[in-house]
Amino acid sequence: MLYDLVGCPHRVTMDLFAEPAQRDEPNAFVELLWERGSLYEREVIAGLKTPFTDLSPFAAEEKERLTLEAMGRGDALIYGGRIQADGLLGDPDLLRKEGAGYIAGDIKSGAGEEGPEDDSKPKIRYAVQLGLYTDILERKGLSGARRAFVWDIHGDEVSYDFQEPYGKRDQRTLWDDYQEALAEAEAIVAGRQQTLPAYGAVCKLCHWYSACVKSLKEAGDLTMIPELGRSRRDTMYGAVRSVAQFAAADPATFLAGKKTVFPGIGPDTLQKFHDRAKLLTADDARPFLRSPIHLPDFERELFFDIEVDPMRDVCYLHGFVDRRGRVNGSEQFVFAFVDDIAPESERQAFARALDLIRERQPCAIYYYSKYERTIYRKLQQKYPDVCSAQDIEDLFDPAHAIDLYNDVVKKATEWPTWDFSIKTLAKYLGFSWRDTHPSGAASIEWFHRWVATGDPAIRQRVLDYNEDDCRATRVLRDALDDLTVIPPGAA
Repeated sequence: MLYDLVGCPHRVTMDLFAEPAQRDEPNAFVELLWERGSLYEREVIAGLKTPFTDLSPFAAEEKERLTLEAMGRGDALIYGGRIQADGLLGDPDLLRKEGAGYIAGDIKSGAGEEGPEDDSKPKIRYAVQLGLYTDILERKGLSGARRAFVWDIHGDEVSYDFQEPYGKRDQRTLWDDYQEALAEAEAIVAGRQQTLPAYGAVCKLCHWYSACVKSLKEAGDLTMIPELGRSRRDTMYGAVRSVAQFAAADPATFLAGKKTVFPGIGPDTLQKFHDRAKLLTADDARPFLRSPIHLPDFERELFFDIEVDPMRDVCYLHGFVDRRGRVNGSEQFVFAFVDDIAPESERQAFARALDLIRERQPCAIYYYSKYERTIYRKLQQKYPDVCSAQDIEDLFDPAHAIDLYNDVVKKATEWPTWDFSIKTLAKYLGFSWRDTHPSGAASIEWFHRWVATGDPAIRQRVLDYNEDDCRATRVLRDALDDLTVIPPGAA
């Protein structure tokens, strides 16, 4: 419950109180995540070199009783235990003897930290789970320290120190995060706190997606405005309840001197959101430019997209739509696909992708988000014999390589859509994917099935999806030429 709450408090409400019939069918990618997580956990446990007490075959009260007996004996490591105290219930993967007590640990099929390598920090969703276990141990007088750990997908043990401040300004600790999440969860369970759905990145994999989207549409919720989000919506909610109400209002009424009446939302940001509200509610809405843009002029263009399996940490497909002379009939889809999940296959696909790019120089390269550049930098570090770090920087030189999302769409355009994903914008422009449920998550699930079966039809499904993503990027690039510049507030 705490894990879900960090991503979306309303999911907790729906899980507790909504009609089960409103739930969507399980998402295949989410099922894959659970499957891979369980498999990785079994692999880790099978590979342990030290003795441990295995309580995974037991359940409910018997599991709890055996866990307490094992800790009473002082067993060094307990796997699959169950603990509870004062209405708190937890199933830690691991309980490890430390000093006179125990600390809890979880086995995760993801990285134990998040953020850039030079400024990484513990994951809050993991921290609130581990905080619960630690709290229960403390309440039972069985805690060895206010500390926990994660064994992550890289084989690393990542320490979660609940007393060490991690906030650069407010000296916030993970224990503060846990206590805050616990209080909110208890308030939701008791009915003291009401939650609202909010449209965001986590929605599409949630089993309440359809029910929440229906509710959001009916309410005209402010989170339908791209990038406004839950926290800003909650800040504005006392004065503005819907997109239509906001669109009809004069933004000047929300100004107080050089600031707005909404903490954390400046005048320029408020004006931007107001323009988007008007776009979403206008019958004749059209996308526009907030400022002029300048795209490179090359006879040849590459529209570029990659597919990555984060669970196996492999980039399995590099796809390119190659166009000449701005003639769509000249388009050709070329790609580099891994033969298997071995590192050598990934290295060969990376090398082949770079060759495909070099063979088409000079050209403009279009991609959507920083992800491609980030992954290519990572691949270069993994396979330095393929190319140099400078080669990657040259490849993504903005003189010829354009991140359409960060450098164009976000900075200079407005659209009458809920979000600015390539799927949303290309569909708005009339483009259709051949697959009925296209998504990066679905591609990963298909790739897993191809690895397991070798079925060429599944491989082709992955390729078709990637090709459509590349073509969608081309559709967006061409549409930008037709947009008119409209200054902020004049829309």
